[in-house]
Amino acid sequence: MGVDLTVDALRDLAEGAAVLGTGGGGDPYIGRLLVERQLREGRRVTIIPVDELPDDALVLPSAMMGAPTVFVERPPSGKGNVAALRALERHLGRTAAATMPIECGGLNSMMPLLLGAQLGLPVIDADGMGRAFPELQMETFAVYGVPGSPMSIASDHGDVAIIDALDNVRMERLARVMTVEMGGAAYICDYPMDAATVRRTAVPGTLTLGMRIGAALRTARERHDDPFDALTAALAGTIYSHGLVLFRGKVVDIDRRTVDGFARGQVTLAALDDPADQLVITFQNEHLVARSNGEVVAIVPDLICTLNADTGAPVTTEALAYGQRLTVYAISTPEIMRSPAALDCFGPAAFGLTDPYTPVERLAARARAGA
Repeated sequence: MGVDLTVDALRDLAEGAAVLGTGGGGDPYIGRLLVERQLREGRRVTIIPVDELPDDALVLPSAMMGAPTVFVERPPSGKGNVAALRALERHLGRTAAATMPIECGGLNSMMPLLLGAQLGLPVIDADGMGRAFPELQMETFAVYGVPGSPMSIASDHGDVAIIDALDNVRMERLARVMTVEMGGAAYICDYPMDAATVRRTAVPGTLTLGMRIGAALRTARERHDDPFDALTAALAGTIYSHGLVLFRGKVVDIDRRTVDGFARGQVTLAALDDPADQLVITFQNEHLVARSNGEVVAIVPDLICTLNADTGAPVTTEALAYGQRLTVYAISTPEIMRSPAALDCFGPAAFGLTDPYTPVERLAARARAGA
């Protein structure tokens, strides 16, 4: 049954989405403000389970593409959102019955909500990443056989184009070049599919999960409870069943640069009581691997989240700064994201990492056994 989004639930979702963004996906704060304005002007955002749609209903996922650092310097206006969807509808000769996120983390949890409010389209409670990833082919849609193109891409300046690529990797490369030419940020609609295919290939319930995470953190702050205990409790019983604190410390070094449309680099944290005890996180928009004193303690596709040490508020890669006190928190991914085909698409090797994938709960058990 569909649920109309309230302003309070939107704020919870924005915070939960920033947690699921694993440091990337763009700060949802800007997108939240765009959606909140739509709600205050009387428009509605209805979130529905995919089961409410007939099998042949056309679903057009929507998102923004680009380096998160660009969104900070030049916030999106939302104008290209509608242009991208309408362009793909014209190209397909069909009208969308719904939209949905391609990723549930960060800013891209907000853009389909904005589009839903702008056009009166329902938004499906599911996504194709189960978190945030930096490249368009890194989707469960792609893993389970859905072509990403034809896709549309638009800018805030009025540019609109259709990309019909040979494969999903080629689609990412072409769209990345166009995004850079559009100023480093663009609106997209990709992976056009019917509702039956969404049911088969998407990670379900991720918008609802974002609201649940955000509400748990907000309630913990209001009650002066431990936010990390609250987060762990919120994840229990979901398809993201394992959540654990990896490290507590302060940022002692940050190397961040925008290269080829990505925010790349690493951040080093030192424990407050022992500066020699350090954790290094490598990122490409999102956090990819965390190493504690050289040993891997969490690795993609599991989620590595940098959170304010006192409040649990998520801190994105573009907001990392020297001296911040952070808690690094890891979350296990759903099983749909751990199959051999999924790991080939967005596991460690897809990012050039030589470390094998080991589930975060197994790494934690191994660390406890060796302690």
